[in-house]
Amino acid sequence: MKSSSPTEKNSLDHELRSPPKEEVIESIPRDQLKKESSARAKKRPILQKIVRVLSGQKERPYRELIINAEPLETRVALLVDGVLEKFEVERSGEKRMVGAVFAGKIQNLEPGLKAAFVDIGQPKNAFLHYWDILPAANDDKAIEIVRQNESAEQKKRRSQKPTLKDIPKLYPIGTNIVVQITKSQIGTKGPRTTTNLALPGRFLVLMPFSGQCGISRKIESKSERDRLKAILAKLTIPEGMGIIIRTAGEGKKLRYFVRDLHMLLKKWQKIEEGMKAGKPALLYQEPDIIERTVRDFLTEDIDRVLVDSEDRHSAILENISEVSPRSRKKIVHFKDDIPIFERFNIERQIEQTFQRTVPLPSGGEIVIDETEALVAIDVNTGSHKGKDKGGKDFIVNANLEAASEAARQIRLRNIGGLIILDFIDMKNKRDRKAVFDRMRKEMASDKAKSHVLPISQLGIMQMTRQRHAESHASGIYTGCPYCSGRGIVKSARTMSVEIQRKLVSVIRHQRNTTHKRGETIEITILLHPTNLDRLRHEDEEHLIDIEQAYNVSLSFKSDYSYHVENFRILDTATGQELR
Repeated sequence: MKSSSPTEKNSLDHELRSPPKEEVIESIPRDQLKKESSARAKKRPILQKIVRVLSGQKERPYRELIINAEPLETRVALLVDGVLEKFEVERSGEKRMVGAVFAGKIQNLEPGLKAAFVDIGQPKNAFLHYWDILPAANDDKAIEIVRQNESAEQKKRRSQKPTLKDIPKLYPIGTNIVVQITKSQIGTKGPRTTTNLALPGRFLVLMPFSGQCGISRKIESKSERDRLKAILAKLTIPEGMGIIIRTAGEGKKLRYFVRDLHMLLKKWQKIEEGMKAGKPALLYQEPDIIERTVRDFLTEDIDRVLVDSEDRHSAILENISEVSPRSRKKIVHFKDDIPIFERFNIERQIEQTFQRTVPLPSGGEIVIDETEALVAIDVNTGSHKGKDKGGKDFIVNANLEAASEAARQIRLRNIGGLIILDFIDMKNKRDRKAVFDRMRKEMASDKAKSHVLPISQLGIMQMTRQRHAESHASGIYTGCPYCSGRGIVKSARTMSVEIQRKLVSVIRHQRNTTHKRGETIEITILLHPTNLDRLRHEDEEHLIDIEQAYNVSLSFKSDYSYHVENFRILDTATGQELR
């Protein structure tokens, strides 16, 4: 075995002590991704192609689910014509909190916050807003209520119309309560909960305490909505419970809903059994990422699912047999030697996702900055290849591209909360509306609820997106321990000023306390080599002036292990720090 030379070893040590060089991630042209995707689409089974032709389906994008299962984490990517449109990651050992149902006990009521804190048997008490206790909290513009299935008690309660003021009387401290987590713990905040439970299936959502049945408004066809209303009337739903037909139920026959409802009622039966214990405990937890993928993604629109783990492949086949046996043929076990995310260019697309700057197809770019309070997205023209770089077509096209890419990045990064988008100024009201319409259209396919406001005269668009959990960036990155998450450190010039200011203060203090007049004070300064370089060159004259004016002798000791913003001033004779 060949040993490395001292020179090579020193070079390697220096590289290891320095931060890794940030790689420039070159974006893969979308045309190339689409070309590769089209080639894969042509290899679809003949039967799938015949069914599509006979059913009169229009040509649509080729959609693939790619699942990378590893010991520490499982990643799921949705490709549409080869372009990454959805990305989820679940790490082993992580608690799947969102959607979990807990039996809890009210620990405290805060009238000022209009909220209760609920002990759910977790390290952090859950937050329950009074609005999330009232039955009216289930009202949703995305749902059309088409049938009432309330029990006599629910009708009586609704007629009495309890208000926020009634909550402390109805739910005093010590009350046992069943809650569902709607937002997991973020930072120091405990999880947010609701008493309006909702258990999602593949085609239905069961709401045990609602008594209202409805249909997703995303199903736009009137004839289809009428057909689904007829199906709702045929379903045997226990009194007092409600169900919502999900968008995935569009075009499905009665038997699919019957089977889905049966599975959901079995889940609820297990939850009810756990409620009998009467103590804070977990009653129901959302399935892992593989089962959720089968439930939420594997619809008729998905052309193929590839998974690189034999065990997970078998598990998916087992799950799919219960909900959609016809889809078994879409599940493929990926056996190539090359990693699955590299094989389909997903790794590079993910790496680019977490870059601050994201290029646009025609040469412009968007810059994304996440802060504690909001996310700012800035649109830059860059080298945009528009028809007329000086005309309005160029500006509008750049903004339209930015709207599409911004919506995609928001979904991929799982960004939530308040989002501000700074578009290039457009004077024409029609152009601003075109960009606004594009943004709303792109966000319509997002499962998280969002609210987009029109572009203001300043070119600013404001929007909010429902935050269920921390963004993906929060899980992949942690705050820099060197700069404490600021992303910047003080310049050598600033540090030079601080050192000189502190030095003069220390010398004056020593002159007034311990040192005799005329006595030379010997001082040693410990600092980072970058700051020493500044003091010995650009600011050398200032140090000489200090030595002569105060009769001091300055010496320096530098070390790369010192923090660039840290320094210490010592008495050379005693080694004690001077303050």
